[in-house]
Amino acid sequence: MVIKMISERIKALRQEMLKENIDYYIIPTSDFHQSEYVGDYFKCREFISGFTGSNGSLVISQTEAGLWTDGRYFLQAASQLEGSRIELWRSGNEGVPTIEEYLKEMLLLSRSRMNIGFDGRVIDIAWGRRLERELTETPNPFSIKYKQDLVDRIWSDRPALSANPIYILDEKYAGRSAADKLTSVRSIMKENNCSSHVLSSLDDIAWLLNLRGSDVACNPVFLSYLIVEEGSCTLFVNESAVNAEVRTYLDSLNISVMPYNDIYSYCFHGYVLLNEGTVNYSLYKTITTMAQVVNKPNPTTAMKAVKNLIEIENIRKVNITDGVAMVKFLAWLDKNNGKIPMTELSISDKLLEFRKESPDFVDISFDTISGYAAHGAIVHYEPTKESDIAVESKGFLLIDSGAQYPGGTTDITRTIAMGPLTEEMKLHYTAVLKGNLALSAVHFPAGISGANLDVLARRALWEMGLDFNHGTGHGLGCFLNVHEGPHNMHWRIGIRKSNTIPFEPGMLITDEPGLYITGSHGIRTENDLLVVDDKCTEYGKFYRFEVLTLCPIDKAGIIIDMLNQDEKNTLNAYHQRVYDLLSPYFEGETLDWLKKACEAV
Repeated sequence: MVIKMISERIKALRQEMLKENIDYYIIPTSDFHQSEYVGDYFKCREFISGFTGSNGSLVISQTEAGLWTDGRYFLQAASQLEGSRIELWRSGNEGVPTIEEYLKEMLLLSRSRMNIGFDGRVIDIAWGRRLERELTETPNPFSIKYKQDLVDRIWSDRPALSANPIYILDEKYAGRSAADKLTSVRSIMKENNCSSHVLSSLDDIAWLLNLRGSDVACNPVFLSYLIVEEGSCTLFVNESAVNAEVRTYLDSLNISVMPYNDIYSYCFHGYVLLNEGTVNYSLYKTITTMAQVVNKPNPTTAMKAVKNLIEIENIRKVNITDGVAMVKFLAWLDKNNGKIPMTELSISDKLLEFRKESPDFVDISFDTISGYAAHGAIVHYEPTKESDIAVESKGFLLIDSGAQYPGGTTDITRTIAMGPLTEEMKLHYTAVLKGNLALSAVHFPAGISGANLDVLARRALWEMGLDFNHGTGHGLGCFLNVHEGPHNMHWRIGIRKSNTIPFEPGMLITDEPGLYITGSHGIRTENDLLVVDDKCTEYGKFYRFEVLTLCPIDKAGIIIDMLNQDEKNTLNAYHQRVYDLLSPYFEGETLDWLKKACEAV
């Protein structure tokens, strides 16, 4: 039934392409703000293809359909696309072209003008211009039609744009006033001789204005654009989302409110500071008819990456709150394993119950990944009613989850031995743990980035000829997006080179090596880390990581002899800290469980 429905939708889209004389139509995973996670209104790629991952772009012609996605989703995409006649292009693999390279090849083979279409509001400037450059290198004629939302024509019951209430984040959580932040942004605008700055990325706007919303599931942001000028700002937003309190607050900052879509009729002038990776192509085309663009990273991106002292204090408290919920959950899981029926979904729901016990809990920070046995090998697997399976008293259960609190955002993964394990499983589990411990214990000089440290998390796996096909770590927002730049951790230097951005004290980064054996099991151990000062020597400043996440790591899967003494010391010191900080919140059976879970190896 699903495959038939997908086939009918592709057929209907192709009919609309014929009407507009479009040969290839691109549908990315994005909204008008280049967000990683999007609201229901923007799930066009999912609507057309059936693939539900958070990364992937679809290209449709009259005879072919292809989906490009990264290593996190290879297994999931292959499963969800099966029978759809949509070809899976595994981005990053040897011999796999980018979408631009693919379209360039198609243009070279074409004997007539080729027309490329897309909705320019969901394509960022950098991608649009890259596509222009690639196609211009061919001798054959082409055109780009960027004002075509063809999916909207065939999506009869498309959800409405979200317009949930916007609210103010108190400075006791933000740690810095919006007025002060705006002063810093305007200083950078002045350095670049820009009269205005266009912000489109939702987390940047929310952070800068100390406002939050709920227009995107799990991310406390709101649909908007912001133009910052020398003495004023203009916020383009659904006005029904702005109550009297927020409007008064905005007035105090000399910020006027305009309808969301009026950004495309705004009169720009002079030099406009913006980031081509976060502003959409349609808006770029509008701006460049009136003004000149200065392409620079958003000043807010680097500012919000380095947490202030109040944010850091709150994040530490939040990880105690989240750790309490995780311990309650793991103790419950251990007590009831094999005694009551459990499924991936019921376990996920139980974890949510424990998190909701905290009065500070706002939401989960992403859809919980609860993968048992072979499902654990699907990196971003999310159980559904259709895919949900029983969890038995054997093998591994992988739980990757997180929460949003006013004081911060959490992201934690634990792989739990539900019963007997094979020796191979234990070998794999221990290798992943060695990587996690090595990264958490490292001391490093100023100037070091994620590209430099990534090998520490992979070394034990590489020595076995094994690896994982995703980054080792990502930045983390503070009551914002669970994935936050500009820094990350991966050995492969990508187009934007975000993994070469040096770490600074106050930055958050996850530590999450893993291993995924198709058809058998998946393993990932993840903690959130804070970059802190270490020492100064004749060689300069040194930094280290403070492990923020407070939750026992399951010892049942560890081959103790594989750990050297330093690794044992690191694990034991971590567990002692977990016990010291969390034990005051427990008594009775749960306290006994925590004490045993934190015993030294």
